[in-house]
Amino acid sequence: MSWLWTGGIAFLALILRLVGLDKPGEKIFDEVYYAKEAHDLLMFGVERDKEGTGAGYVVHPPLGKWLIAGGEQLFGYNALGWRISAAFIGALSVLLLARIARRMFGSTLLGCVAGLLLALDGLHFVMSRVALLDIYLMFFLLLAFACALLDRDSTRSWLLRRADAGDDLSGGTPFRVPWWRLATAVSAGCALGVKWSATWYIVALVAITLWWCVQARRSAGVERPIRDTLVRETLWVVVFGVVVLAVYLSTWTGWFLSDDGWNRNGNPWPGPSWLPSSIGNLWEYHVHAYEFHTGLHAKHDYQSTPWSWLLLGRPVAYYYSSDPGCGSDNCSAEVLALGTPLLWWSFIPALVMVGWRWLAGRDWRAGAILLMSLGAGIVPWTFYPTRTMFYFYTLPALPFLVLAVTLALGTVLGPGRSAAPGLAASIDDRDRRLVGAVAVAAYLVVIAATFAYFYPIYTGEQMTYDSWHSRMWFDSWI
Repeated sequence: MSWLWTGGIAFLALILRLVGLDKPGEKIFDEVYYAKEAHDLLMFGVERDKEGTGAGYVVHPPLGKWLIAGGEQLFGYNALGWRISAAFIGALSVLLLARIARRMFGSTLLGCVAGLLLALDGLHFVMSRVALLDIYLMFFLLLAFACALLDRDSTRSWLLRRADAGDDLSGGTPFRVPWWRLATAVSAGCALGVKWSATWYIVALVAITLWWCVQARRSAGVERPIRDTLVRETLWVVVFGVVVLAVYLSTWTGWFLSDDGWNRNGNPWPGPSWLPSSIGNLWEYHVHAYEFHTGLHAKHDYQSTPWSWLLLGRPVAYYYSSDPGCGSDNCSAEVLALGTPLLWWSFIPALVMVGWRWLAGRDWRAGAILLMSLGAGIVPWTFYPTRTMFYFYTLPALPFLVLAVTLALGTVLGPGRSAAPGLAASIDDRDRRLVGAVAVAAYLVVIAATFAYFYPIYTGEQMTYDSWHSRMWFDSWI
C-alpha cells in the first residue's frame, strides 16, 4: 500500500509536468545552450560551437546533456523533445523523496506529505519543465542520499545480526563489502557528471556515512566506535572516491572517443608517460572551466545572493511575452522560476526546529537534513561572494528542505501506532492527534492553493497584465 500511495503522488507529479510541456514552443533561458549541446552530442558525440563547424567550449560535464539528448532522440529536436527527460526525472525525484521520508520517519503518511510538497513546489515544477541541468543534479544527489540511507540500515542490521550470533564486537568489527555505499558513490559520480556543484554534497555524504557508521558501532557495543570506524572505513572512503572519479570520467566517453572535442588534441602531456595524453588534455580543459566558474562576475538582471534564496528575494524569469490574445489590450505570459512562496517561507522556522532537535536530542535525521540542505546546498555558495549566482542553484537542497518541513509536520501531527520513536512527543491522545491532523491537512491545502494560484506564471499561460501583476507580490519578482 505504501508503494501505491507514494506511486500515486509521483504519477500526479508527472501528469502536472507533462500538461502543456511543449509550451512555449521556443528555447527559453539557458535552453539555448543545453538543448543545442544535447543535439550536438547526439550528432557528433561532443558539443560543437555556435556555428556547428568546430569544437565547442562548454563549462559543464556532459551527463545532464546526454539525458536531455535522450528525449530529443525519442521525440525530435523540439520543445517536447528537449524537456521530456526533465519531466520524468522530476516525477521520479518526487517518488524517491516520498520513499526516503517514509524510511526516515517510519510513516507512509509523512512520506506522502513529503512527496506532495515537492510535487507542488513551483521551483521544482518549473525546473522539471525546462531543459536545464539542475533537475538532473538534484535527482542524482537525492538518489545518492537514498543509497546512503540504505547503507546505514544495512550496516546496523549487519551488526545486529553479528551481535545476535554471539560475536564479540567490543574490540572491533569484521570486514564486509558495503554494497549500498558503492551505489552511493555511483550516484554521486553521476551527479558530478552533471554539475561540479555536486562536490559539496559528496563531501557531506561521506561525512554523514562515517558518522552513521560510528553510531552503528556504538549501538552494537563496540568499545571504541570512532577508532574502529577510522580503521575499518578509511579504505572504503578511498574506494568511494575512486568509484566517483571513475563514473565521472565515464560521462566524458564521447569526448574521449572523438577527435574534435574541445582541447581533445591539445598540448603534449607533460605528465607521467604511462598516462594517456587525453587525460592531460582533459585536465587542462577542467582548469579552464574552473577558472571560468570562479571568475564569473558578470552582472545579470536576475542574479541573487544565497542570503536571499530562502526568502525568494530574486526569482528568475525564464520567459516573458506581452503578445496580444488574452482579450485585453495588455497581456502577459511568463515562466518564472519561483518556489511556492508559503512553502519556502516555512522552510526557515522548520530549519530552526530541526536545528533544535539535533542540538537537544542528537536526532540523526535532523543532523542529516541540516548538513544536506544548509551545509552542502547554501552555505558553500557564500564562499564566492562576488560570483554571479541564481536562485535556482538551491534546487539540489530543496528535497532536504522539504524533509525539514515534513519533520516539523510530523511533530505537529503526533505519533501514530506505526510512527518512528522520537518523531514527536510521546502522547497517545486521540484528540491531540486529531488537532494535529487538521493542522497538517490545512497546511497542505494552503500550499496546494498557493501552487494553483501561481500555476499560470509557472507555465507561461497568457493572461491579462493585471492578473500577471497581481502575482508579483514584490518588486524584486519582476
